[in-house]
Amino acid sequence: QVQLVESGGGLVQPGESLTLTCAVSGFSVDAFAVAWFRQIPGKEREAVSCIGARSSDVYYSDSVKGRFSTSKDSAKHTVYLRMSRLREEDTANYYCGTPLHKACEGRASSHTFGQGTQVTVSS
Repeated sequence: QVQLVESGGGLVQPGESLTLTCAVSGFSVDAFAVAWFRQIPGKEREAVSCIGARSSDVYYSDSVKGRFSTSKDSAKHTVYLRMSRLREEDTANYYCGTPLHKACEGRASSHTFGQGTQVTVSS
């Protein structure tokens, strides 16, 4: 059974950093891509980053490029999203998900997601 569990969200001030963790089970992060999406109430879920089955296949949205980075630890079945220089507009519920194949794709509808973790950036 495929499961993803996000953790690490919280309240931070603008300019600070935060690392989110996605613990997966039921599949290998070396076999399937894992993506991070975010969503605020009333808006569609937005793709933030993705790491493919090959660690060299990494993608970021323009809004987070240069500030966020994603990586994985195969032995721990975990994917990370390191967020730096956070802005108030980064406030959202963050979800990790997998499209259940090796390549990244941007459609939220094709992913199996965890329950999400809230990130709030506010002074």
